[in-house]
Amino acid sequence: MNTAITYEFPLNEKIRVFIRLEHLFNQFIYFSANPNMNDKRAAISVLLDIMSIFKRTDIRSEVLKELTRQNTILKKIANSEGVNKVKLQSILDQLDEITKKLHGLSEKMSVSSPKNNLLQNIAQRSSIPGGSCSFDVPEYHYWLSQNDAICIKDLEAWSKPFMKINTAIEYILNFIRNSCSPEPQTAVAGVFQIALDQNQPFQLISVEIDQSLPYYAEISGGKHRCNIRFMEISPENGSPTQSVQDIPFSLTRCLF
Repeated sequence: MNTAITYEFPLNEKIRVFIRLEHLFNQFIYFSANPNMNDKRAAISVLLDIMSIFKRTDIRSEVLKELTRQNTILKKIANSEGVNKVKLQSILDQLDEITKKLHGLSEKMSVSSPKNNLLQNIAQRSSIPGGSCSFDVPEYHYWLSQNDAICIKDLEAWSKPFMKINTAIEYILNFIRNSCSPEPQTAVAGVFQIALDQNQPFQLISVEIDQSLPYYAEISGGKHRCNIRFMEISPENGSPTQSVQDIPFSLTRCLF
């Protein structure tokens, strides 16, 4: 049975940041659970990227706004015909619980730990290619050589301020991705154009293509119009070129 590859295109900066954080949190969770030294390094590198995003943007505030918006949408449809009220109430309860936890977090997310200086030193040296090797940051080399349980415990402590945000982002993105059903489409000569209703709060475009097809989707545009081009890799020189074939795919215009 063939599986599909999904390509997503966020339609606003907020969702773009949320998907980037989702990508980073997934990597951090994976690498921090593995004991070898290279995985520890990878986990630290990803954690520093997460911290950098939080320093630039008030993620907590953005997440709370999005949770409030989704709560309003769900309450509006509560009395609509065909709505499973028991399931809807369960979703609203879960949303309220997540929101309460975020209100309990500090407005300024940061790592509070005596070992925070270590992270700062690593971050400063990481701007140099290979700058976090043993002679650059011997303290880091020492930490990497510690018992696996100690390193995992430190990683859990350093990431703890951010993991509740991660749970909320997972909830938000799952809600958006499942807000609408996919529609079968065909890209004629490898191209498909999408016009979006300006009165609808579209958040995300999702394209699924059968993994057996030798193409990938390149999506561009904005909140009113998007273009999808299906590209293929030339076997001669490895360069991507637009396909001239008619390509079947599934398109989801994610509203909420």
